[in-house]
Amino acid sequence: MIQIKQVIDSKDLYKFIKFPFDLYKNSKYWVPPIIKQEIDSFNRSINPNLKESSLKQFIAIQNKKVVGRIAVIINWNEVKNKKIRKIRFGWFDFIDDLNVSLLLLEKVKEIGRKHEMDFMEGPMGFNNLDKVGVLTSGYNVIGTMISSYNYKYYVQHYEKHGFLEEKKYHEKTFMFKDIDPSYYSKMSEVVKKRNNLKEINFNKTSEIMLRANEMFDLFNKSYSSLSSFVRISEEQKEYMKKSYLNFINPEFIKFVENDKNEIVGFGIIMPSFAKALQKMRGKLFPFGFLHLLRAKKNVKDVNLYLIGILPEYQKLGVTAIIFNSFIQTLKNKGIEICRRTPELVDNISIDKIWKNFNPKLIKTRSTYKLEILDF
Repeated sequence: MIQIKQVIDSKDLYKFIKFPFDLYKNSKYWVPPIIKQEIDSFNRSINPNLKESSLKQFIAIQNKKVVGRIAVIINWNEVKNKKIRKIRFGWFDFIDDLNVSLLLLEKVKEIGRKHEMDFMEGPMGFNNLDKVGVLTSGYNVIGTMISSYNYKYYVQHYEKHGFLEEKKYHEKTFMFKDIDPSYYSKMSEVVKKRNNLKEINFNKTSEIMLRANEMFDLFNKSYSSLSSFVRISEEQKEYMKKSYLNFINPEFIKFVENDKNEIVGFGIIMPSFAKALQKMRGKLFPFGFLHLLRAKKNVKDVNLYLIGILPEYQKLGVTAIIFNSFIQTLKNKGIEICRRTPELVDNISIDKIWKNFNPKLIKTRSTYKLEILDF
């Protein structure tokens, strides 16, 4: 018999967070999250996303053992301001048993009907900066700190339960040696002179923090045209600064300014913490943080996390300035592999940015959608 239990206390939450550690204990490709960060992400006093969202978490138990989990989310900003009556689900993991996945998804339907939602979609988190999509190819490629991993049978479960692919994402990689630095050096100078622009480099995290809100404002503007985009609030900006920016080498964040000292573009690269996180097994202490520090200091592979350009500057070649600045930094650090985070397949403008880098497709992932009345 399978029991579906709502997460109501810290003991249940710990079981919820620890389940994938058991499910993927023999996987060479799964990258564990930091347990403390996972706990904080479900703490209303810490994560501001929970002030704009409803959240319920469930675990599936069979023979006194956790065999599945799911988080059910309603982003009320999305529902009220974008008029999208969607109930989200994420942190959706399960053993290869259709009854387990079905019973967990029925909790999504139950809550969705109660709140008169039109459809359910997942896996996804609270907003656009959370992990998104179930892996549909690339199962033999190691994951990243900022993307999820799953077994191949997950897709079969979605399809068996009547879900259809909604949004498709791809992840690509390229070798640093394939980049032509002379091209971007020339283009950067041309674009800077033609548009009165300049690049801004950083050596200290504290310098970035002073202007981080400007960067997130630009992020909101540059991605606002995407149908699935939900703006980052002021409180969410503060949370993002504390949760992510401290992990990033300051020289891996680049700004482009106009002649009024306004940020018109930015780029963020993260060191690949995948191997370090696997060694940590989710624990920062007593020695886990040392693996992170070593990875940050001795980085060879990087993840291209975010790039944003103001809409009115998106056709002026601003990315050439960002890329040229990154190329110099990556060359000095001896970077070998650059990996892009999941990007929407239909975001053609972003894909065009990387066309000169000879990218190779390594993973695909999708969200799955089902009308609540059809389930």
